[in-house]
Amino acid sequence: MQSWLLPLALLVAEPAAEPVIAPPPTPTVTTQAPTSPAPADSEIIVTAEPAPPPEDPLQAVNVQSFEVVQEMDEALVAPVARAYEKAAPRGVRKALRNVFQNLREPIAAVNYLLQLKVGKAFETVGRFGINSTIGLAGIIDVAKKKPFNLPRRPNGFANTLGFYGVKPGAYFYLPLIGSTTVRDLFGGTVDAVFLGSILPPPINEPIFAIPAGTLSALDYRIENDEAIRTLNEDSANPYRATREQYLARRQAEIDALRGRTTKPVVSEEAAPNDATDPAPRPE
Repeated sequence: MQSWLLPLALLVAEPAAEPVIAPPPTPTVTTQAPTSPAPADSEIIVTAEPAPPPEDPLQAVNVQSFEVVQEMDEALVAPVARAYEKAAPRGVRKALRNVFQNLREPIAAVNYLLQLKVGKAFETVGRFGINSTIGLAGIIDVAKKKPFNLPRRPNGFANTLGFYGVKPGAYFYLPLIGSTTVRDLFGGTVDAVFLGSILPPPINEPIFAIPAGTLSALDYRIENDEAIRTLNEDSANPYRATREQYLARRQAEIDALRGRTTKPVVSEEAAPNDATDPAPRPE
């Protein structure tokens, strides 16, 4: 779901409490002979939870959030998405997707400039102009076809930060947003503020943003239904698989911006935001 189309979630989580070990009872003095010692084979076994990985210091909280989201998905989101799939033809859903993606082109253009990729920035501006006019406000992606041949190259401020060496920081799994990191959450916030400042009303207002974000999320859920089922059913640890896939994909996107060829790990058909769109093509 587009981060600029939804209110950003505020994560308030307390670290898991450390185990409390009760102190041994205070011995009493008696006149009786001391009891015999415990058998030699008696052992006291102390177990502790393994430390979370460095990239996921709030793993316990994230796992709980992940489980709640999966329950909500099974009970509500997936059924609604399937109903939307039956009600809206694929062509209609694709047209709406094109409109939402076209609205994010200014974000990509500005961030290509920040990355000193002037050619890519002008190509993105060209795409936006062509699709906003000839493409009927972005309903049809005319720019990617001949004679223009301008493919969509998503970008965002989180990518710019990564391009200049800013590390991802801690991983979070948040309601509405899903997988993210400190860098990606901050970058998405900057993108949201920027886009909200340049788009005219009512596009930058909740009356448009909330329905648009909802439809975009449902469309994403439809297009990725099989991948989501496979991840949840075939993975021994779906949460860890989700985290590792997200972090690997984001690193691949940053590498691509630096000119390293990497294979996209998500479908190009639909993606909820620029952080989860296919990796930009290398220079």
